Amino acid sequence: MSIRDRMSGNEAIATAMRQINPDVFAMFPITPSTEIPQYFAKYVADGKVDTEFICVESEHSSMSACIGAEAAGCRAITATSSAGLSFMNETLFVAASARLPIVLAVACRALTGPININHDYSDSMAERDSGFIQIYAENNQEAYDNYLQAHRIAETADVRLPVMICEDGFITSHALENIELESDEDVKAFVGEYNPENYLLKEENPLAVGPYGVSGYYMEARVAQAEAMKNAKRAILDVAADFEKTFGRKYGFFEEYKMEDAELAIVIMGSSAGTAKAAVDELREAGQKVGLIKVRVFRPFPGEELAKALSHVKAVAVMDKSEGFSANGGPLFAETASACINLSERPKMIDIVYGLGGRDFTVAHTKRVFKHLEKIVATGEVGETYIHLGQRDDREEVL
Repeated sequence: MSIRDRMSGNEAIATAMRQINPDVFAMFPITPSTEIPQYFAKYVADGKVDTEFICVESEHSSMSACIGAEAAGCRAITATSSAGLSFMNETLFVAASARLPIVLAVACRALTGPININHDYSDSMAERDSGFIQIYAENNQEAYDNYLQAHRIAETADVRLPVMICEDGFITSHALENIELESDEDVKAFVGEYNPENYLLKEENPLAVGPYGVSGYYMEARVAQAEAMKNAKRAILDVAADFEKTFGRKYGFFEEYKMEDAELAIVIMGSSAGTAKAAVDELREAGQKVGLIKVRVFRPFPGEELAKALSHVKAVAVMDKSEGFSANGGPLFAETASACINLSERPKMIDIVYGLGGRDFTVAHTKRVFKHLEKIVATGEVGETYIHLGQRDDREEVL
């Protein structure tokens, strides 16, 4: 039976880590993820885990230590945010290409510059092509549940890829919410022990990890890695199905909210979805056929499934909480538009970049987005497809 509690997203993730009891936690602090290793350090001090807790000199070193530990056959974890994730950049690619199922908790925070410590997805989106699986949470419950599923997904035999479990910095990481925890025994039974087939310290089968990839082998290694990311789609759904059977809470690639007969829709991620749902509810009460899709899994991107979910919609606004600097919009828009390109009847689609550096996103903002979509449907004219919402500017935004 679930245990009712109240805690922040950071504590929820740290609790999941404690229940799993990994072999190695390599840490270096950075706001707003610092609480995760702080909580875990107390678990170590109190004897609640037997994890090797390593304090290193940088985020590059924390991921490097995880790579070494995982290559040696250990279950290794860490946590970071913002510039810390960027400092890991080189080692993220190493971890993924070496097929090491490390789990990294990320409290997403804006990247410099200018200097900002508030939430957007510029840090995690900058690493979207690193080879990490990326799973995002709307609230503290999802942050906890996503972490419980992460190790099993990462360690699936034909996947063996690292995972980022992403929460929204301060919004999710620090806010207290009611949450349902599972017992330590049930979590351990669900996650299971890590028994890698091959590892550096296995005397029967010596191997190298991270070899030099000459031209005759590099592409084959990359293609194998790409196939593993495709396999991750099945693994994510399989683990989610077992999670629902075990604990009763259901997850998929994304959540469809009031999409059955929706004519207007938004595609959104993370905690902003809660705000947008409130707007959808109010507009539904007023008789408008609106809905939303909250993307949970960004890597591997569920393109085919998302396109099917949007195929009956007349107009879609993709909400990007990260600036892509492509002159065409943000990364979520690029992926969603690409997924829909071969639909026989495509919805008209625009990108809304919003909430950068912690800029407020409200129910009223969401209603303005839907009103803009109404205008597109009424006139048949899409107009500007790349719009910034909520900034102080003389240019027209969503009105």
